[in-house]
Amino acid sequence: MAGAGAQVMQPRSIEVGKNFGVDIHVRSSFTDEEGTLITAEVPQMEQVVVSGVAYDKNQAKITITNVQDRPGTAAKVFGPLADAGVNVDMIIQSSAADGTNDISFTVARSDVKKAMPLLEKISSELKAGRATLDDKVAKVSIVGVGMRSHPGIAAKMFRTLADNGINLDMISTSEIKVACVVKDTDGEKAVRVLHKVFELSKTGKAKAKA
Repeated sequence: MAGAGAQVMQPRSIEVGKNFGVDIHVRSSFTDEEGTLITAEVPQMEQVVVSGVAYDKNQAKITITNVQDRPGTAAKVFGPLADAGVNVDMIIQSSAADGTNDISFTVARSDVKKAMPLLEKISSELKAGRATLDDKVAKVSIVGVGMRSHPGIAAKMFRTLADNGINLDMISTSEIKVACVVKDTDGEKAVRVLHKVFELSKTGKAKAKA
């Protein structure tokens, strides 16, 4: 969830805890409540299909159109971004048509000022279309270790969002996470409906919101 946008914990702290077997106890400095224990996966955790919803508003989508479909092109796009310290999150490349394709990806909004001048230069060098920016998006993710052994979770998420009039711009999946890019104005609504359909309130699992 930290990697998906929840800002309570830094992703690096979770990585260190996992690598060295350190339990992390998250508590509020304002109350005496017990808080949340982040610990190693145990068999019971597999029973929890979706354990939380993460919401990240600090997202921007960039698209480069009419990119030549040949080896090394992706490296020429993303290499300079990495050198400039711009972290790329979700990446989608369309199927080639007439020898070209479109590449869309997300970056943090705070990195847009660094990324766009680089991408405009790269697009020119590749003789591709212009790099376009959409900074009115948000990323909504469902997370849970049980997802890898329960089919149909992604379909349930997509159906729920569609039934609530929320369009999906980009989709990324892994064994324990499904992430979608939506309009920023739909982000909070998406969190609420997903929280309800996966019955997170009943299981006591709180959503994570950035």
